[in-house]
Amino acid sequence: MIYKSNEDLPLEIRTRLSETAQDLYRAAYNSTIQWYGEAKKAHQVATRAVRMKLARDLSVLV
Repeated sequence: MIYKSNEDLPLEIRTRLSETAQDLYRAAYNSTIQWYGEAKKAHQVATRAVRMKLARDLSVLV
């Protein structure tokens, strides 16, 4: 399933992540689902992408 907008994301993702993080999650998820065709793997990759971005942003602020 491809997410066309952030409103299509699962409620858990929409409530926990900022709009920018949702955009990143959606892009990573959509790319992975097209490549592998597995929702579980796409969710894992998208979640890791968001975590990496947040960690990188926080390390710059320190």
